[in-house]
Amino acid sequence: MDLLRQSLGCLLIVVLLSPTALSMQFELRSGQMKCISEDIHEKSISVGKYFIVNPNEDHPLPDSHKITAKMVSPKWNTLHEAVKVEAGEFSFTAFETGDYFTCISAVDHKPETTLTIDFVWMSGVHSAASKDWSKVPKRSQVKMMELSVKRLFDTVESIHDEMYYLRDREAEMQELNRSTNSKMAWFSFLSLGVCLSVAGLQFWHLKSFFEKKKLI
Repeated sequence: MDLLRQSLGCLLIVVLLSPTALSMQFELRSGQMKCISEDIHEKSISVGKYFIVNPNEDHPLPDSHKITAKMVSPKWNTLHEAVKVEAGEFSFTAFETGDYFTCISAVDHKPETTLTIDFVWMSGVHSAASKDWSKVPKRSQVKMMELSVKRLFDTVESIHDEMYYLRDREAEMQELNRSTNSKMAWFSFLSLGVCLSVAGLQFWHLKSFFEKKKLI
């Protein structure tokens, strides 16, 4: 029982520390662009969607309400691109660790108009849990159990990757702290040596000056 509680505690900590779902709504004027970045580690699954909020649901969006979306990797490889659309979705598995960017721009339209964009981006554990497994055909109860196990397996695999990623980041931070402390210690000794040297030179200069003046 204690082992189970500890495991559940570790799972909760990892979920809390793992990347959360990025959901936002922002305004975009004609001809303008907005970029959103997310720090994603290798082998992490990401899914997302975006769409223009219709100010009048009774009528279709006008031609001025179009956007262009593009997602790139840390090395600027294009992962998703859509030109002059009203909405879109994307999904990918990160092949490198770093900052991934999604840039959304409104078409240049005269007269200018302001669009409201709804944007959702999930990665890691959250993206694995958000998969719509219900769309997969279910032939029997065994099939349903198989889908549930598959979903749990994907979630556990994402948590496993998150744990290794956090451990590597912690090791990097510890190494950076040790290096910084070592440099600060050497700098402190150097500063102390310079101060003592300057004080010695000042003392020697004053002593020579007073001796020349025959004051001592």
